[in-house]
Amino acid sequence: EGNLSFALRIYAGLAVFNFFAECMNRAPGLILEQPNLVKKVVFPLEVLAWVNVSVAAVELLESMGLLLAMSVLSLRGLSWSVLALPLVWLPLLPLCLGLSWLFSGLGTYVRDVGQVLGMAVGALMFLSPIFFPVEALPERVRGLMSLNPLALVMSQTREVLLHGVWPQWSAMGLELLACVAVAVVGAAFFSVARKGFADVV
Repeated sequence: EGNLSFALRIYAGLAVFNFFAECMNRAPGLILEQPNLVKKVVFPLEVLAWVNVSVAAVELLESMGLLLAMSVLSLRGLSWSVLALPLVWLPLLPLCLGLSWLFSGLGTYVRDVGQVLGMAVGALMFLSPIFFPVEALPERVRGLMSLNPLALVMSQTREVLLHGVWPQWSAMGLELLACVAVAVVGAAFFSVARKGFADVV
């Protein structure tokens, strides 16, 4: 591969990871940073998670534009499969929403959650296929990569962007269902946890 193609592979993985990392790093402080909304104003606090994800999504859209521009330079054109890129990234939305609700609720009661989560996100960077393809791993280890919710999104991003291959729809469908389940659990936990926010903020 040329240098630009190699850089494009890495940046495709980093774009996905940076979106996830920004949402996670901000999540534990979402409630703590807005005490007035908790104590003095009747405000739907669930919206803060949407704001968190939306702010990170702006950077993700900028990354998409840069990825497409780099792909044109590297590949001298784009395949029709690139139209599926938003669908490949779709599971990230319920995943980050659910985890934002979960960790914002938890972080309100346990102030050290932000530090622990920051270290976990840092470790996840090296456990995700950003600097290496999943195919480079030994066969016995590849199955464990399915436990990483970012792995499939990163791999499929490269497939639709660089190889002109349409996504594995069945795998992406299962990924989306799993991420929606995370969102439901996160929303349920936040709904219970918010009852005591005014007492601890």
